[in-house]
Amino acid sequence: MKRLVHPHALLLAPTALILILAAGCGRDDVKVYHVATNDIAVALPPVTAPMPATMSGDLPAPDNSGQPKLKYTLPTGWKEKALTQMRVASFEISETGKTADVSVIPLGGSSGGDAANVNRWRGQVGLPPVAEDALAKLAEKVEVAGQPADLYDLAGTTPGGGESERILGAILHGGDTVWFFKLTGDADLAEKQKANFIAFLKSVNFDQLAAPSTMDMSQLPPSHPAIPGMKAGGTAEPVVDVGDKPTWTIPADWKEGQLAQFLVAKFVIGSGDATAAVNVSQLSGDGGGLLSNINRWRGQLGQSPLEENALAQLPIIDATGGKATVADISGTDARSQQPAQLVGVVLPHNGQTWFYKLMGNPAIVTAQKAAFIQFVQSAKYPDAH
Repeated sequence: MKRLVHPHALLLAPTALILILAAGCGRDDVKVYHVATNDIAVALPPVTAPMPATMSGDLPAPDNSGQPKLKYTLPTGWKEKALTQMRVASFEISETGKTADVSVIPLGGSSGGDAANVNRWRGQVGLPPVAEDALAKLAEKVEVAGQPADLYDLAGTTPGGGESERILGAILHGGDTVWFFKLTGDADLAEKQKANFIAFLKSVNFDQLAAPSTMDMSQLPPSHPAIPGMKAGGTAEPVVDVGDKPTWTIPADWKEGQLAQFLVAKFVIGSGDATAAVNVSQLSGDGGGLLSNINRWRGQLGQSPLEENALAQLPIIDATGGKATVADISGTDARSQQPAQLVGVVLPHNGQTWFYKLMGNPAIVTAQKAAFIQFVQSAKYPDAH
């Protein structure tokens, strides 16, 4: 049976996904939900549990109208819950007194890094942190919307309470957005629902892969890793309006690509399996710092982080308004598991930081590196707001 879901009833949150699955998985009881941008104008059945004017703690009810939309197949026994900020979908599962929670949340950039987020989850079930190079041994390979993702199955006890608890957390990197799917709850119930959770992940379809351009980060857990470019108060720094983007001299063989949130410009080079992409983004201030961003790029290709003193060894180029740092990184793309090369440029300019990234097939990146540097140096920037 297909039906439209009001955006207040859709609770998929990509930073935290807690699935609450009730017993039973008969095909006749499976519901397929379709939520698209133009669905909002369609007459919808009344919501049985209307959103309150304020959330707990006197927080205003969230406006998720700008959040990415999902399509998915809902397992039997999963019940929709009211959305909170950050979540684009949310569910609960209850069975014989045992409960679990499911959330789906998208975040821009690296969202603090996979290791930091997995270790945060481990702490929630009383497990010690692990080193970043140990993540690959813990991850199970799953599919989300036909794309490779990592699933972490973490069993332990609630800190201080001693009750058995389990987290099933899946992380999907889509462009410059990270999606978090998380099921949290009673250990036995979570184990029983694992197959349903994986089936749910596989059923997901995206109308958009990108996180919204502005997000209220105030409801992230206090333990959530810092996200570069976020204000101290928790809100996202605004991205540059498309009308205010710089002008460049663009190589003839670069094709303009589809913009995702947090991107000012995007270009695609090559075709078929041999492609590379150029992404341009901007953040206020230092954008989280040079070292954290270089190490974020290194992590995308499976390389270990640099120490602060290694930054002095990186090449410096002249660019409009100042000096820019260049990083040339080779390794394996964490998403495709294919060899890849990344050339990144970080340019502080007029109270902002500009990030340029050329990444993809190593042969194309090598051949395009000089043109990429010239592209960066050709930029003429608008006045900072």
